[in-house]
Amino acid sequence: MNIKQAKQEITNTLRAYLTKDELGNYLIPSVRQRPVLLMGPPGVGKTQIMEQIASETGVGLVSYTITHHTRQSAVGLPFIEKRTYGGREYSVTEYTMSEILSSVYQLMERTGLKEGILFLDEINCVSETLAPMMLQFLQCKTFGNQKLPEGWLIVAAGNPPEYNKSVRDFDVVTLDRVKRIDVEADFGVWKEYARRRGLHGAVVSYLDIKKENFYRLENSVDGMRFATARGWEDLSELLYAYEKLGLAADRDVVGQYIQLPQVARDFAGYLELYRKYQKTYQVEAILSGTAPSVTALELGAAPFDEKLSVLGLVLSRLSEAAGNTRRQDALTERLHGALTELRDRLPEADAQTILGQLLWKRREKLRVAGEAGQLQKEERDLAQREIQILETYQSQLVSRDAKEADAVMELVREWFSEEVDRREQLGTQCGAYFDNAFHFLEQALGQSQELVIFVTEITAGYDTSWFVENFGCDAYFRHNKELLFDDRRRQIRADIAAAKAAQQEEEQHHA
Repeated sequence: MNIKQAKQEITNTLRAYLTKDELGNYLIPSVRQRPVLLMGPPGVGKTQIMEQIASETGVGLVSYTITHHTRQSAVGLPFIEKRTYGGREYSVTEYTMSEILSSVYQLMERTGLKEGILFLDEINCVSETLAPMMLQFLQCKTFGNQKLPEGWLIVAAGNPPEYNKSVRDFDVVTLDRVKRIDVEADFGVWKEYARRRGLHGAVVSYLDIKKENFYRLENSVDGMRFATARGWEDLSELLYAYEKLGLAADRDVVGQYIQLPQVARDFAGYLELYRKYQKTYQVEAILSGTAPSVTALELGAAPFDEKLSVLGLVLSRLSEAAGNTRRQDALTERLHGALTELRDRLPEADAQTILGQLLWKRREKLRVAGEAGQLQKEERDLAQREIQILETYQSQLVSRDAKEADAVMELVREWFSEEVDRREQLGTQCGAYFDNAFHFLEQALGQSQELVIFVTEITAGYDTSWFVENFGCDAYFRHNKELLFDDRRRQIRADIAAAKAAQQEEEQHHA
């Protein structure tokens, strides 16, 4: 299965394991709660989905890369304890608490979360001395004398032997006690993730054209050469940083992330073309509606790959603008909720006290989410922006010496209206971008397959689809209706052809 399906399956497993009966006991007893063994190629996104699952389900997450541990750090240190059996005293070996289990208990203490996921990466690459202990942990959920608390799902991830020569095979006894999930690289799923995370347009556009280079591993005389999903995502982050600094990423820089020389060379060449297209086609001019007609003519006459690259440039900017609008919308909703609470509580307390309490709650929620491993970048940024704005409101109320409830709310409404106006401005601007993009592409491409691709990408994009749903876009709805009509027409034709074929077969049979 692909990584998206694996994420859903692990989420379902977690929900099943955490379901309780009417007496408050786990419906599936701990002894029957099998650890999940997630096997797949390196860099496919196994770690990322753990973070997403924790964030979406609200449970804690403790992650460890097992290859970094010795037997002592994972299991604990031995010490001698005196015990009496049958009237005689014996010296027995006990163990201090495992660092891994200690981290679970520490998270529970810091956050108040009693349930979560213990993620152990590279499980089948452990040292020879640690391997028996890890197998015991998977089978019995114990390290030394300590047991993993109830309510914690073990997810262990590993690489198949074709990707790593140092891996150890699991015995039948262990495999019969785990829930094994095998994942494969899937560009379509990764592309959905890439659009959601706003990965660099050059990376997404290139892989759209060269899907075969998304995930490749090759053995050579110099060792393993590879291009992975992790490499492309990390390269995307670097490209953004380099652009901000005015630096150019060349072949050598690309090769530091995409460690398959021919792919690194190919992408570096494409990156030069991508920059050229940015200048030639002036995407900002297209979105602002000021692109000259000759530009549309040039795109109409361009090769297919060039058209796809330009579509990628346009889609990347549309997604960025739509994402900014969506985040401002979310911020506005959060602030509205905070200010509604401020208004409702003003008769019973002063504004500074209430705002102080609101800020404390939000800082504490942010801290707990961070320590629990639940915090995604966008959620973190959104929470920080809300806190900053509320802090500004608090300080401005002090400087205005506003204490009366009516005066406080009048000022707060005035400041909040700026955020509402910003949302409207971003939405209006983004809507104009969509309209201008469609107008330009209709001029350049007409009713071509490239325009169908453009409409399909808007539908599939997380931010672009959100914008169209919430703000509308007449051109999109028109083209999407035509696309759906064409799909329906093709389906009807296929149904008619199938019916005719079946009728002919039946007539031949009777003859």
